[in-house]
Amino acid sequence: MLLSVSNLDVRHGAISALSDVSLEIAQAEIVALIGANGAGKTTLLRTISGLLRPRAGRIVWQPDGGEAVELQTRRADRIVSLGISHVPEGRQVFANMTVRENLLLGGYQHSHQENRPDLEKIFALFPVLAERRKQPAGTLSGGEQQMLAMGRALMARPRLLLLDEPSLGLAPLIVRKIFEIIRQINSAGTTVFLIEQNAHMALAVANRAYVLQAGRIILAEKASKLLDDPEVKRAYLGG
Repeated sequence: MLLSVSNLDVRHGAISALSDVSLEIAQAEIVALIGANGAGKTTLLRTISGLLRPRAGRIVWQPDGGEAVELQTRRADRIVSLGISHVPEGRQVFANMTVRENLLLGGYQHSHQENRPDLEKIFALFPVLAERRKQPAGTLSGGEQQMLAMGRALMARPRLLLLDEPSLGLAPLIVRKIFEIIRQINSAGTTVFLIEQNAHMALAVANRAYVLQAGRIILAEKASKLLDDPEVKRAYLGG
């Protein structure tokens, strides 16, 4: 497995946010995690990327079947260097910096010369960012800022991309475009772990999925099967 999470417990003060969470992500997959607001989805991503420390449990990174590396005690910048990039909920672009400057921050571990081909790849994937490269990021639309946040994360050349609510606050047409790009990113070789409130879109694009409820994994199945599961339909798909 590319990433394995085992028996993870995370607390916010006295409150249990995640309890005994275990999951696996294989190379080249898109894996979705769905659940209601407050279920602990963002907490899980922030723990994987080193922004939060778990109380217990292990997070093991093992690209290409090589030496296993435990992530639960590593700093966030070291986790990025190992090949994991995180696109946070709400985009969080640097509003006063240009599009190009935001992207270059994503590739901060590489030299200017090394970043050039990566910039061109991002501009090919997101043509609107090429058009707006000199604009302050704060002047972009919500959809353009989401593309910028994704492009910034890709500048680090991740093996695994963590996406937190990429459709949040976006119009349906833009949401479809974002999910088309997620498929393209995955087809180009990047594994994706997707946290998404729009459960139908998430399950339609994913290979496998987990359902998180009150900080616990309650279902794990192929995404296509969860789309047809009556309880999942009732709770998350409006049916």
